[in-house]
Amino acid sequence: MIQDRSHQRILLKLSGEALMGSGTDGIDPDTLERYAQAVCDLVAVGVQLALVVGGGNLFRGAGLAARGMDRVTGDHMGMLATLMNALAMQDALERRNLNVRTMSAIQVVQICESFERRRAIRYLDQGYVVIFAAGTGNPFFTTDSAASLRAIEIGADLLIKATKVDGIYSADPLTEPTATFYRRISYDQVLRDELQVMDTTAIILCRDHNLPLRIMNINEPGALLRLIRGEDIGSLVVSGNQHDC
Repeated sequence: MIQDRSHQRILLKLSGEALMGSGTDGIDPDTLERYAQAVCDLVAVGVQLALVVGGGNLFRGAGLAARGMDRVTGDHMGMLATLMNALAMQDALERRNLNVRTMSAIQVVQICESFERRRAIRYLDQGYVVIFAAGTGNPFFTTDSAASLRAIEIGADLLIKATKVDGIYSADPLTEPTATFYRRISYDQVLRDELQVMDTTAIILCRDHNLPLRIMNINEPGALLRLIRGEDIGSLVVSGNQHDC
């Protein structure tokens, strides 16, 4: 069971790009299955888990907006991409006999139910995995902001952003081998140093609501489960001025 009781309810943010695996777009079935198994492992030890999945593997509105597409239209298309990824994850989890509910920020009642905070919390209390789709339902907001918002709304103990890197560095470790790794860092320093952790709105939401944020490598085998069992994995962002390198 869970050893760190501060991790009872978690929101896990997965980028759409993570679902591509080694491909260039779309959903890689092996990657989807691996992430679904990681979710299954967390539920098995008693974690109440919610998910937000991006849509960048299927559609990126920013690129088309730069070429003249209306930004609001592009963002609405991006919301639909997140819904497609959410349904794929729901299917993968249900094939593992998990109870899953997908809740959309836009109305698509023939496909899934609309987001309603109290109902989402009830589902979590009953052991369902809840997947939040379509971002915040509003243009100009990223799925990072949606993850922060939903985590706060459901009273999550921790927000995890799953990435392809080990955590937070002072610069891109792929281009700057001497970049400093931060094991623990404050939200204020993330904002001050303009570290590319999440977008500014998401960071400020977490900071102002004192929500801990963990940045970690989702592709490290067993990392999520080891984190829940108390291992210090990745980088932790918290309120205050303290940081550890």
